[in-house]
Amino acid sequence: MTTKPKVYDSVWQALAKDEAEAETMRLRADLLIALRDRVAAWKLTQAEAAKRLGISQPRLNNMLRGQIESFSLDMLTKLACRAGLKVEMKLKKAA
Repeated sequence: MTTKPKVYDSVWQALAKDEAEAETMRLRADLLIALRDRVAAWKLTQAEAAKRLGISQPRLNNMLRGQIESFSLDMLTKLACRAGLKVEMKLKKAA
């Protein structure tokens, strides 16, 4: 008898140990993508963009390469604000 593979609603659920971790990973990914897009729109060198964000160029490079594990939700929120982005959170009852 074969068992059906587990189906996840998102890649984050498949990677995380629980729903809270999956949600944090999703939020971090959303912020990382928004930051990457914002930095690209500036059309600056990495050194100039890093200076604008108040981080080192190697740290910016990690962000641009999507190294999500290197950034906390708190840090990404700070960087988004420094980049001139407004961060909002919506809460709703879980299904």
